[in-house]
Amino acid sequence: MPITSPVRLQAVEAPDQPDVTPALEDLYRGLEQELLVPLWTEIGDLMPAHPRSRGVPHVWRWDSLYRLAAQAGDLVPVGRGGERRAIALANPGLGGRPFATPTLWAAIQFLMPGEDAPEHRHTQHAFRFVVEGEGVWTVVGGDPVPMRRGDFLPQAGWNWHAHHNAASEPMAWIDGLDIPFQYVTEAPFFEFGRDQISDAERSTPERSRSERLWGHPGLRPLSVGEVAPGSPLLAYKWEFTDRALADQLALEAEGYPGPVEPGHAAVRYTNPHDGRDVLPTIRAEFHRVVRGVETAPVRETGSSVYQVFDGSGTVTVGETTWSVTRGDLFVVPSWQPFSVHSEAGTTDSDSGALDLFRFTDAPVFEALRLDRQEVAR
Repeated sequence: MPITSPVRLQAVEAPDQPDVTPALEDLYRGLEQELLVPLWTEIGDLMPAHPRSRGVPHVWRWDSLYRLAAQAGDLVPVGRGGERRAIALANPGLGGRPFATPTLWAAIQFLMPGEDAPEHRHTQHAFRFVVEGEGVWTVVGGDPVPMRRGDFLPQAGWNWHAHHNAASEPMAWIDGLDIPFQYVTEAPFFEFGRDQISDAERSTPERSRSERLWGHPGLRPLSVGEVAPGSPLLAYKWEFTDRALADQLALEAEGYPGPVEPGHAAVRYTNPHDGRDVLPTIRAEFHRVVRGVETAPVRETGSSVYQVFDGSGTVTVGETTWSVTRGDLFVVPSWQPFSVHSEAGTTDSDSGALDLFRFTDAPVFEALRLDRQEVAR
């Protein structure tokens, strides 16, 4: 049965286009019938002078996210089928798809007291970042890992994982995954695990087994050879992140190199096994911007999602500017200039500065040699 062709070609009078003639119209009808598209009609869209992201700059307010997640906590059960009470950010430029950017997923996940999120695994690489609260344990490969404010918890794809809220209060956190990237490349797999975790996995140790083995700066256990892709360290504690940022700014105050630019300290979470990014497709960083400092505008190929961990400030992405405060999330599309101005102080930030958690798709772009950065000084 012949296929109805979705290809539609229109002959137009324009510079660098062929003359519109009956013969050209006949050629175009033949191309349509055979599902063929000539480059000369598409080059401006397929090969633009610079990246043109379908994603657009946007901000989501933490107060609204948390209120709606709490409402879902009263209405939506956690179990097989839905699997997680997670509510994804939908970039307004992406047609209603649950994607923060064309390659990155971000969601608020909410777990009620005593609830378990059942075990499963998937090829998508994931992490959790906690902006407030504690009491939930994520169980990865049978290893209970505590989740507390400021902790970053990466989990590479195809690892069994479940969550348990051992506290008397609900808890919310941010999930980040490469779902859109794997979706568009038609690569994902998913598998259900056990319906319930064991009593031993409900324990609440101060440190997980992964932290006891891998969580010592600059020290690699000799008992372990090669490891699977992704970081074997399942929790990067806030106390170490906070200290690293504070030390950079203290060095600057003493006249030594430290921050990436004046008043702007930054660290990258890395794999203790090989020093690379914590996940094959996701890079994670933390930035601290001193009150009154405005960062230099930077644009990069690839996209980013930021969450305000603490403090307040003004964010500019392209031609869009917002005021942001603790918990707010925003996206920076590919090749859009981005800068922040810190307005944080001791009244709205424990550090007295604007603290920002960031994750990006940079490892994908670097692996494909498509990474490019431009900083305006």
